[in-house]
Amino acid sequence: MGNLRSVSKALERVAPQAEVLVTSDPAAIRAAERVVVPGQGAMPDCMRQLESSGARDAVVEATRSKPFLGICIGMQMLFERGEEGDVRGLGLLAGGVPRFPDPKSRAEMAGLKIPHMGWNEVRQERSHSLWDGVADRSRFYFVHSYYPQPAAAHITAATCAYGVTFTCAIARDNIFAVQFHPEKSQQSGLRMLSNFVLWRP
Repeated sequence: MGNLRSVSKALERVAPQAEVLVTSDPAAIRAAERVVVPGQGAMPDCMRQLESSGARDAVVEATRSKPFLGICIGMQMLFERGEEGDVRGLGLLAGGVPRFPDPKSRAEMAGLKIPHMGWNEVRQERSHSLWDGVADRSRFYFVHSYYPQPAAAHITAATCAYGVTFTCAIARDNIFAVQFHPEKSQQSGLRMLSNFVLWRP
């Protein structure tokens, strides 16, 4: 949903030798060498689309067997439940997806707007192949009102501060997922996507 074309174009740019296929066909997903699941909009809509397209099981299989990159809601849906619409995620990672606190009720959010939209600094919390050539505290582009809250702190690969400090990247085995949009984040984002294309977890 949402930003499929911009993600595919960014991947084509960093990997001109690769075939980049935009699809919800389960057979094509199963045949792919690596899988990217972007998402934009509302998590309930993305979960419904995943189910109705028949792609759900193929995506779950991909998270267990091949390099997998989740972007924005493609990251959020990996968790157990999202506060937006009180919707169940795929439950592949323990934790939830809460909404940013109301700026009117939390002092640390004073003066901030929801959604969190625009460029922000990403602090790398541990080394990872997808950070190769990406400087710590590089700025990436965000558009979101909800954020991942993993139950296991060790899967957090990066954090960001927007009133509260939140997890903006997770890494576990063959899964890497980010809350920001690398396809809209200029050179740092393109380098991350290039690293993903070459990643052999």
